[in-house]
Amino acid sequence: MPAQPKATLEKILELLGFSATVEEHPLEDGFLLDVKTDDSGRLIGRQGQTLSDLQYITNRMLFQLDPTCPKVMVDVSGYRAQAREALVKKAKDAAEKVRRWGDVVELEPLSAFDRRIVHNAVKDDPDIETHSVEVEGSDKKVILFRPKQ
Repeated sequence: MPAQPKATLEKILELLGFSATVEEHPLEDGFLLDVKTDDSGRLIGRQGQTLSDLQYITNRMLFQLDPTCPKVMVDVSGYRAQAREALVKKAKDAAEKVRRWGDVVELEPLSAFDRRIVHNAVKDDPDIETHSVEVEGSDKKVILFRPKQ
């Protein structure tokens, strides 16, 4: 039975007691499930943690139904799009500081999802290299920006 991402997320939200509509948009490597609700703050959670958990659970359930199902990205009221823009700006600002002063710049601890956005934002910059470094006692890592050798 093929997995149905939109229907699966709608059922999860219903079982959690949220009144919401879900729009499905195709992406290069999967689907974007955009949730529209009046209770977006509760679904997003602190620093997007609840949203990340919801996305993880949705993907795990879809994989159980159909291991060939493409991954889905779950967004609530455009939160991920805004957060992505802010991360890209932060990455470009850090790269500019490294270029200007030649010093190493360290960003705050980020989740794997956010680190990927940062690394991709500056991957084509010929003067900058980035490295993720573990933070003791956390599952998050910081990103170091430094001049390319």
